[in-house]
Amino acid sequence: MQHDLSLAQKHAWNLARTLMTPIVLFMSDDEYGVLPADEVEDAEIVILFEFDPYTGGHSVH
Repeated sequence: MQHDLSLAQKHAWNLARTLMTPIVLFMSDDEYGVLPADEVEDAEIVILFEFDPYTGGHSVH
């Protein structure tokens, strides 16, 4: 988990391009994390961005 949003965004974009799958950047408590979009099932997280390797990143809000 990261505390720096810009660093978490860079990691999420890099992971999306490496795995060639959509990645979500989420916030849980006061930390940021990234997961493949198809693995997100927890209601206790707030999804902030989605990074798609084909279309780029966009805010969910």
